[in-house]
Amino acid sequence: MQSSQTPNAVLDDATHAHAGRPRAAPARRGRAIGIRSVVGTVSSLVALAVAGITLGQPAQACTRAVYLGPDNTIITIRSMDWKDDIGSNLWIFPRGMARDGAAGPTSIRWTSKYGSLVATAFDAATADGMNEKGLVANLLYLAEAEYEKPAAGSKRPPISISAWAQYVLDNYASVAEAVEALRAEPFYVAAVTTPDGEPGAVHLAISDATGDSAIFEYIGGKLVIHHGRQYQVMTNSPVYDQQLALDTYWQEIGGAVMLPGTNRAADRFVRASFYINAIPKTANEVEAVASTFSVIRNASVPLGISTPAEPNIASTLWRSVSDQKNKRYYFESSRSPSLFWINVSELAFAPGTPTKKLLLTGGAIYAGNAAAQFQPAEPFKFLPASVK
Repeated sequence: MQSSQTPNAVLDDATHAHAGRPRAAPARRGRAIGIRSVVGTVSSLVALAVAGITLGQPAQACTRAVYLGPDNTIITIRSMDWKDDIGSNLWIFPRGMARDGAAGPTSIRWTSKYGSLVATAFDAATADGMNEKGLVANLLYLAEAEYEKPAAGSKRPPISISAWAQYVLDNYASVAEAVEALRAEPFYVAAVTTPDGEPGAVHLAISDATGDSAIFEYIGGKLVIHHGRQYQVMTNSPVYDQQLALDTYWQEIGGAVMLPGTNRAADRFVRASFYINAIPKTANEVEAVASTFSVIRNASVPLGISTPAEPNIASTLWRSVSDQKNKRYYFESSRSPSLFWINVSELAFAPGTPTKKLLLTGGAIYAGNAAAQFQPAEPFKFLPASVK
């Protein structure tokens, strides 16, 4: 097992097994007992993480969590937070699409094996989505992301981060398959500047219909992968190891005693981690979807909350709930009075099927099953990366 400080580090189910673990029930310890427990058990790493994150890190945006219910009831939830409207629309992509990594003439190229339903950012990047096998990809902001600078003469092709999530949805049916392939680093990820002038620094979370999860981060130019069912929750800064340390700290206090309540990434991580495991575990689709929606709404940021100098401290623009058992993708805009869904298992993904788009910009309102509202459209072009 490689350590998290080495290239291609993969932290599997046995690593950090205590972090993000499912809770049997919310603890009901008194405040004094909880604090004594923390003093007795929290390591110096956690103490340093708490101090550093509380005092030195800006708040970030976006939250992702995975619900692990009975009878293979797996649901992935996420929120999208940003300072401005990012012009998100929904797209249906069939199998057999010829793809380009949008990072210059040497970009990686591939043909999609699986059809997918995705939500875009600026209609220039895949930010969220589910493929026909139930694999879900969620791209979230990470200020600390630092991508690899390949050595001179390297033959590995680049891929723009705008196409990173789509590459995964196009090529893999499960988390294990994706981890096995991506740990070999068949490409290097190239950064972009977003259309609104901000650095496109992100990390990637994926989950599948079995409840398996993986987190991919580039830290100091090295790929770090956290792989296992216990990695249910991801927000933004700090790097994932420190997020896990903070969550351990709050687990010792107990969510029924006290939970942090700000819009900071570390606080949202703790709330999502507690509630995604505290809500009732049920195989009833309606109850499970309703419960998970309540969790992601709890981690959302009200409209109008923003810090101009920090675009990632911002309002929640939309939320998605991906029911991986029933292959159903729910979408809720903060500016819409109703949510809608698409039955991914009923979409036409055969090679040669037209790409389709559901226009969300401009105030369109949908309710119920919106699959019939998609219209044929030319595929969007991924935001190109600058590769030197």
